[in-house]
Amino acid sequence: MYTFLTLPIELVYRIMDHQSDFTLFCSMQNVCQRFNQILNTYHRYQTLDTLDLTAQQIRDLEGQYIGNALRNNKTLITLDLSRNLIADGGVQYIADGLRTNTTLTTLHLRKNRIDDQAAQHIGDALRINRTLTTLYLKGNQIGHQGAQHISDALRINKTLITLHLSFNEIGDQGAQHISNGLETNTTLTRLHLSSNQIGHEGAQHISNALRANMTLTTLYLSENQIRDQGAHCIGDALRLNTVIYIHILFFTELLN
Repeated sequence: MYTFLTLPIELVYRIMDHQSDFTLFCSMQNVCQRFNQILNTYHRYQTLDTLDLTAQQIRDLEGQYIGNALRNNKTLITLDLSRNLIADGGVQYIADGLRTNTTLTTLHLRKNRIDDQAAQHIGDALRINRTLTTLYLKGNQIGHQGAQHISDALRINKTLITLHLSFNEIGDQGAQHISNGLETNTTLTRLHLSSNQIGHEGAQHISNALRANMTLTTLYLSENQIRDQGAHCIGDALRLNTVIYIHILFFTELLN
């Protein structure tokens, strides 16, 4: 009679064949040393570089499983958790996993329940993580305090290239925080700040950052409240900015 520890490897592989990618990634690590060895030789796990968990009703508990898996996983490159229900608790576990993860480059957290406290966990992880290059935080509830946490991380982080913060609530004060981070950041090239309640004061702060930052090449500012005054500030900054290509999109109300 076989026990779990003595099951033939071929039988374990057959059991794994019937598991979802989510189960392989989250629930089959660290069961025991032998099982870890088998898992690491299983073809589907070895080639699991993309995990799409969009709109799966994932909450904080599942976020804990995902965060724990990220600590040890060496294959995943892209993780999509968009349109779920992950809040502060789940984000904290995921951020903790990012602190030690060395392979994930793209993380989608669009349209979850990420607020300023959750943004702090993300910012703390970005201070340490050295592999993440693309982070999607579009459509959450990040305000100016959350923007400050992310900005503080941008001062230190040397790997993030693309940051999506559109459809949040950072406002002029948050734009100031992000701009402060941009003044010293030397790696971010794409920044999305559309629909963030940014007015002419925020545009002034952004223009100040553009005078100092020579790395950013693409900036999205559509669907904000930037009118003539803010537009002139950014336009003046672009006369001094020596970046070869910088693309700034404004909402049509800019012209009204």
